[in-house]
Amino acid sequence: MDHTDSNRRLTAKPAMAPGPPGSPIFGNLRDSTGAGRLEYFVQAWHRYGDIVRFQMGPMPMHLLVHPEHVRHVLVSHAANYPKGRGYDRLRVFLGTGLFTSEGELWRRQRRLMQPPFRPQDVLAFAEDIIAAISGLLKRWEMWARPGVYVDINEEMMRLAMNIIGQTMFGFSVGEEARDAARAFNDMLQFVGKRSTSLFEFPLSWPTPSNRRVHEAMRAVNAFMERIITARRNQPQAQRDLLSILLRARDEESGEGMDEQQLRYEVLTIFFAGHETTAQLLTWTWYLLSTHPHVRARLEEEVDRVLAGRPPTVSDLPKLPFTRMVIDEALRLYPPVWGYVRDARDDDIIDGYHIPGGSMVIVTPYITHRHPDFWHNPEAFEPERFSPERSQGRHRYSYFPFGAGQRICLGNNFALLEAHLVIAAVAQLYRLNVRPGYRPIPQAVTSLRPHAGMPMSIERR
Repeated sequence: MDHTDSNRRLTAKPAMAPGPPGSPIFGNLRDSTGAGRLEYFVQAWHRYGDIVRFQMGPMPMHLLVHPEHVRHVLVSHAANYPKGRGYDRLRVFLGTGLFTSEGELWRRQRRLMQPPFRPQDVLAFAEDIIAAISGLLKRWEMWARPGVYVDINEEMMRLAMNIIGQTMFGFSVGEEARDAARAFNDMLQFVGKRSTSLFEFPLSWPTPSNRRVHEAMRAVNAFMERIITARRNQPQAQRDLLSILLRARDEESGEGMDEQQLRYEVLTIFFAGHETTAQLLTWTWYLLSTHPHVRARLEEEVDRVLAGRPPTVSDLPKLPFTRMVIDEALRLYPPVWGYVRDARDDDIIDGYHIPGGSMVIVTPYITHRHPDFWHNPEAFEPERFSPERSQGRHRYSYFPFGAGQRICLGNNFALLEAHLVIAAVAQLYRLNVRPGYRPIPQAVTSLRPHAGMPMSIERR
């Protein structure tokens, strides 16, 4: 069956996709934007199928689940589905960086930023990543013991921030950077709350939350400007990412980034480089804790390969099961849980009308659970990513980093970071979730555990 049809000149009127009933004025807006929206989308998919129509006030939005829908929106017809209103909240804070920009600006910035993120080039950051991991392991030595529970989500956020400090700015994250990180997290939480709120006060209104977020924005922007200025004034070549971006020149125009655009890109990397990776690591530790047989196999692999020493880049090909664990964690709990796009013109997908000016959303969290493409989809089975079992899988049944031209620029960096972190930590510690605790995935700026992830850290 052909799941897409882009012929917009069909004489027969296309059908309207099925969907849940809503209120006369708001439609499905409350359920589609509330804290429980992810489960709401899942239940709607179970009831109505691979295309579900929601009414977001006066505007329709379609949930698209089949891998062919993913191909249609993100790859073959991507020009008709740009990033639009769904990213307006982030543009307020991140500006028009690579994550939020469109058109020629996006193409130019992608060319400028691509080189250090190529698969072989990201390996240059491995030494700094390992140094940051070493700092975490030493800190844990002082207080890791059974029965003491800490929020591993916060620990992974701190680790990811330290890694960004090492690789991006070339130094360990000190108090000034930690203050900026806290302010940045305040910004993200503000965006998350607004994304699950039915009513928003304009940012220009002097409400307490608006004043706090404006203060946070000023703190983050001031920190970024100081860092960029300091790097510009250093004549000697540096190998951190910021220095690479400062030296970058567009191969077509020969121009570099101006001050404002550079700040936007630094903010974007600051956001994408610690928020999403921290969530990936958090969910991976949870899955290992609740699947001891998988953890035992992973520990056997890292013990055999590393023999008690820190991991290096050359070790990673010898740790294939560790990578399978990461891939399976990304399947079940993709940090970027959904990709929202605007339909520029009318379209037809699977026989259903997609009106121009409406919104669509493709969701890795749901597509990764599609039973037509994943056997026993709710089970944590890293072996499904073995070379043998991966053969013949639909290319777009798995897209934790997006797809098409706009696939995440930092995916190679994130996978390198996660591989090194899991291997280094797992050979020394076991992380155990607090008995009886079941985390609830919350779809905000990323897929976070709603109330954190309380876990004990115990020496092996």
